[in-house]
This record gives sequence, structure tokens and C-alpha cells, in this order.
Amino acid sequence: MKNLLYTAIIASLLFSCNNDSDTNFTLKGYVKNLKKGVVYLQKDGKSTIIDLDSVVVKGEPNFELKANIKEPVLLYLKLQKNDGQEHYIPFFADKGVTEINTTLKGFTGEAKIKGSKQQDVLEDYQELMTDFKNKNLDLIEANFEAIKKNDTATTNSLYKQSERLLRLKYASTINFALNHKDSEVAPYLALYEIPNTSAKYVDSIYNNLTEDIRASYYGKKLGKVLSDFKKAQDSIK
Repeated sequence: MKNLLYTAIIASLLFSCNNDSDTNFTLKGYVKNLKKGVVYLQKDGKSTIIDLDSVVVKGEPNFELKANIKEPVLLYLKLQKNDGQEHYIPFFADKGVTEINTTLKGFTGEAKIKGSKQQDVLEDYQELMTDFKNKNLDLIEANFEAIKKNDTATTNSLYKQSERLLRLKYASTINFALNHKDSEVAPYLALYEIPNTSAKYVDSIYNNLTEDIRASYYGKKLGKVLSDFKKAQDSIK
């Protein structure tokens, strides 16, 4: 009897990672052709990825994951297949329900996400970046062929084109963030999509944010990054 009770307690812990009364966010997922695997709802921690919820999938491609989030934040849907391979879908979540429909074969690339207004803005940005990604892939392929032929002149030319493309990408990202000052996506892009850019451009994004967005998770994080940078600069003078 004790063994049965112990087993029941363990089972309840395994299959109820989150108490519904303690959650304000639900991810409804569907992965076509998924038979077996584990799906995780994750977020970024200070130094590692944190699991918020998980479900073992056995024959049923529909699943739900739940969490409690204070404000809009980027989360990840991770699929761990039986062969050990891991695949991720990043998305912007807010309180309420987000739906993700995808396939086993094209888990990340074929994902259709319906949820927060922040996710809509993020998808607009990703669409803007599609052309840059395609051009960059073309440059990489051309450079690979030039290296095989020991064509130094072409590789040098392609390098300059790549640098120019990167500057255009950064300029487009900065402009997008400035035009979406009322979205949490703006400080997120400033933090993660334009590394090594001039601090004055990042500062312009931050100063352009609405008060609510400055007070958001990514707004505060961006403010701290700028503050730390200015302190470091002052210490050098």
C-alpha cells in the first residue's frame, strides 16, 4: 500500500509540473507527425536556460504547457526527440494563450504562431530580415567557391559586400526599433540583434521608448547595459 501511495505521489509530480491556479500563460501546441518525444517551455535565466514546464508526448501531437509570467518576454518551445536531437522555436509571450502549430520535419522553419501582439511585431521584423539572410547566404556560398579557386580578389570583394550588408542590416534594425517604441520588441532588438554597434544608436533607441516600455523587463535591461557602459567610459577618462 505504501509503495502504491508513493508511486501515485511521484506520478502526480511528474505529470503536473504547474498548478493551473498558479499560471497565467498557456501554450497550446501541435506538432504534425510527432509520435514520441518531450516538449519543454523555457525561458532565459541569468546564466542558463530555465524549464518552466514540460510534457512527455506519446502518440498524441497536441499538448499544453503552462507558466506564470509577469510581463511580455521571449520564451522557447523546445522539442527533444527520442534520438536526443533538440529543436527550438523562440516566440514572444504575454499573459493568455499562444498557439503554435508546426511539423516534426520542419519544427522551427514551419512554425505558425498565434498569440501576443509582441509576437506579431517580432514576425514583422523577421520578415524584414529575410532578404538580408538570403543575401548573406548567397555571399557565403560565393565565398566558399572563391576560396576553392584561390581567388583572393573575389574573396576580398565578397568580404566588403558582407560588411556593407551587415551595416544595412543594423541600420534597418535600428530604424525598426525606433518605429516601434511602444513595443517590448524594440529594447529586445537593441539588446540582442545589433551587437557591437555604436552606443549612440542604442542610446537613441532607449531614449525613444515610451515610459511603459522603459519600465518593462527588456527596457530595464537595456537601461542597465547603457548605464554600465557609460560608467566604464567615465572610468577610462
